[in-house]
Amino acid sequence: MNATIVIYGSSTGTCEAIAEKIAQKLGCEAINVQDLTADVVESNQNLILGTSTWGAGELQDDWYDGLRVLQGANLADKTIALFGCGDCESYGDTFVGGIGELYNGIKESGARFVGAVSTDGYTFDDSEAVVDGKFVGLPLDDVNEDDKTDARIDAWVAEISPNL
Repeated sequence: MNATIVIYGSSTGTCEAIAEKIAQKLGCEAINVQDLTADVVESNQNLILGTSTWGAGELQDDWYDGLRVLQGANLADKTIALFGCGDCESYGDTFVGGIGELYNGIKESGARFVGAVSTDGYTFDDSEAVVDGKFVGLPLDDVNEDDKTDARIDAWVAEISPNL
């Protein structure tokens, strides 16, 4: 596996805990997006990006600066996988919209995206993170569907690992 890093934005600790699980399974480091620099991007071939979703489907606050770092970097040779946290019951109309915001912010970067997830088995009304009938990354609701989180992470990591 090429140099890989998990980068997360977390306000309550949920996305951080999930990022740590993913990093452990991939055998790499997880860092807070507040620590993201151009050097971090340049020194890693694979970027696993995670955000919680706030408000009306928005990124976690620290990701706005992180997104600017990514947009200023050369991502053309990078592989990117996305994951995010949301609340499918209270915010079913903007479920994991933060993943969609991340994707939309860097989709034209030339990076190769891996880890799209079928919408099957998810309960939600709408999501900016759904493109061509699939989530652009791993959606997790660790509040209402915490019993599914570990299995979803395991399946996703198994899917993306050969691409890293």
